[in-house]
Amino acid sequence: MNTATGHPYIDALLKGFETPRGGASWLNERRAQALERANALAVPTTRDEEWRFTDISPLIRVPFRRAAGAARPPMADVARFVAPEATTRLTFVDGVFAPELSATAGLPYGVVVSPLIAALDTHAAVIEPHLARHAGFERKVFAALNTAHLRDGAFVWIARNQKCPTPVQVLYLSTQQEAAAYPRCLAIVEAGAECTLIEDYASLGEGIYFNDAVTEVVVGEGARVRHARVQREAGGAFHIGHCAVVVAKDAHYASHAVALGARISRLELNVLQQGEGADVQMDGLALISGRQLADTHTLMDHARPNGRSKQLHKCIVGGAAHAVFNGRIVVRPGSQLTDSSQQSRNLLLSDKAHVDTKPQLEIFADDVKCAHGATVGRLDPEQLFYLRSRGLPEPQARNLLTYAFAAEVLDCIPVPSLVEQLEETVLAQTQALPLDGGGKGGGA
Repeated sequence: MNTATGHPYIDALLKGFETPRGGASWLNERRAQALERANALAVPTTRDEEWRFTDISPLIRVPFRRAAGAARPPMADVARFVAPEATTRLTFVDGVFAPELSATAGLPYGVVVSPLIAALDTHAAVIEPHLARHAGFERKVFAALNTAHLRDGAFVWIARNQKCPTPVQVLYLSTQQEAAAYPRCLAIVEAGAECTLIEDYASLGEGIYFNDAVTEVVVGEGARVRHARVQREAGGAFHIGHCAVVVAKDAHYASHAVALGARISRLELNVLQQGEGADVQMDGLALISGRQLADTHTLMDHARPNGRSKQLHKCIVGGAAHAVFNGRIVVRPGSQLTDSSQQSRNLLLSDKAHVDTKPQLEIFADDVKCAHGATVGRLDPEQLFYLRSRGLPEPQARNLLTYAFAAEVLDCIPVPSLVEQLEETVLAQTQALPLDGGGKGGGA
């Protein structure tokens, strides 16, 4: 199959690409369709409206190759990323499943946590209606690349009215320099079922690499899903993620997305209210400094009546870093009695820090309650004065207020050990940030 696109970056990522032989015909067809779209689509630039604040030219200048087989790290090196509550865990190293670093035994009836390639042999009827169906790749080149390369991934299935007794952790570790990996996750939580999913991206060392990730989450009628997504990549890494969620009637979905690492990172989180009476919560935090860029684009699509959604996104930006948040809420015709709110709150810690925030409301129904707001500011001088008047030195007072600003989001994550890990990371990063409170501004 000809994979030449005329774009050196895409050609490099597709170099040596071969459509996998064997397997289900429907999956091979979807891979082929994705490859065709990767051939046709252009790499986004700042001339594209959806990318106008995010310059990915540093990403496309690196000659990435597909991650190859490498020595697996010892469990002792991986342990610091493991959430003890998550007794079920799938670990992938440079995009390849690592059974010796995983734990899948002892699951109750009706709960399947498995590498996707193995699950295709036993649960194809469950997988086929959903895999590569919700995270559309027709207009998104990175989603198309991921789907074209789809070989390995994580599969989580909770059968009707079943409950996964402990959180499920899907851990993606990166070890190779200038390598591209394509993490994939499909989670299907059927009607009346419950699950807590941890999706974790981390590195065992510093380096330059690229993770092009796609996740699809299906929340059945009356089901409850809590989804924590943690991006703590190496400082020189690149991370582009797509997460597509469909929520059925009377279901509840809660997302907690945290971005701490990577030179350039972007998350597109699209939630579709597919059934009446669905309830969605979306919390996000980006903590960046130096010359990092963290971009979050969200879409809350209310396609049925009586939907509820609540979103809080926070950015803490130091150094010369740049944060982007674009939060879009759509209320379709006929989606009456929708109740949707969104807040974007941003804290700048230096004169060179920068944030672009763009809340959007598109309402095509007349009996709704929708609101959004955005603030950008510095630490509240009155709060800072109060802490200093109680004897705290200015550096400690600033660090404490910055930490408290982040903790509001972190404390909502339903996994105590993960909250503790992240709070330690956030505290360490806030203490390392240089003091530069120049200029005046309202408290964020």
